[in-house]
Amino acid sequence: MYLRSWIFNILFYGVTAALAILVLPTLLLPAAAIRAVARLWGWLTVQLLHIAGASHRVSGDHHLGGQVIYAAKHQSAWETIVLSLLLHTPVTVLKRELLKLPLLGWYFQKAGCVAVDRSAGMRALRKLREDALAVRDSGRSLLIFPQGTRVAPGATQKYEIGVFALYEATGLPVVPIALNSGHVWGRNSWLKRPGRIEVEFLPPIGPGLSRRDFMAALESAIETRMAVLDAPYLESGR
Repeated sequence: MYLRSWIFNILFYGVTAALAILVLPTLLLPAAAIRAVARLWGWLTVQLLHIAGASHRVSGDHHLGGQVIYAAKHQSAWETIVLSLLLHTPVTVLKRELLKLPLLGWYFQKAGCVAVDRSAGMRALRKLREDALAVRDSGRSLLIFPQGTRVAPGATQKYEIGVFALYEATGLPVVPIALNSGHVWGRNSWLKRPGRIEVEFLPPIGPGLSRRDFMAALESAIETRMAVLDAPYLESGR
């Protein structure tokens, strides 16, 4: 496992760096070119994870035929890379600090990601609503990690109000996503463990709910499934 992890990490970071440099000319092209690169990065990551004995299985309706807001559990870097592939590159909501990353920050901006300044309080929520409306009018779906940060398996973290701001402003249904990637690609860990990542698309939450009812419904949907997905790993000490 340690040897496979070393090989994966060397190849993953090498491929990522090479790709980031080789596709620099796409910054001069329409944003669709950057989105195609993001899907390629996701595909390459999935292939490289086979070295570490890791795979994934997807269940449930992706709702790719309509415009929705995806609200995904966030345990690992895996979903920030691979969900773009699985969901045909929706507009991702991310923290503003990520725009400062060398090269990657340029690509995030070019791809049209919605950046949130978490220190700006209500001003950030107003900007988030404005950006969400622009995305809705463009016809693309949105992807947000409603807890706002990676949460280790079995740990608790409150669901932030940003996801409700998207839901209320756009009137779009929200598709909860439960996944257990943290047991394979741990938070801030170079070790990649063999196993299968389960990704479950849950029934959508329709528009029109109050803030309290929506947040309760979203958290209940995701965390109920997380208890099932995490259980085999937590019981084995992973």
